[in-house]
Amino acid sequence: MKKSILNDVITIDNEIQHGKPVLKGTRLPIAVIIGSLAGGMTYDEVIQEYAVTREQILDSLAYFSELLNYETVYAMEKVS
Repeated sequence: MKKSILNDVITIDNEIQHGKPVLKGTRLPIAVIIGSLAGGMTYDEVIQEYAVTREQILDSLAYFSELLNYETVYAMEKVS
């Protein structure tokens, strides 16, 4: 059975980080992990800096990917 990333690994609670998605059992926002990777940190650097596991990093990426699947993007007209 496929695990539910939101329920099993990531939680959203208005009392923790103002309702931002965080790794369950921590106060570490998913955005920090994604931003660190986007900024050039390696998995090993993220693991050491934030005391997370490789699986938590992969789950964060999977969650972010799911969010992108639900996002609607509209092309903007080019302004001359």
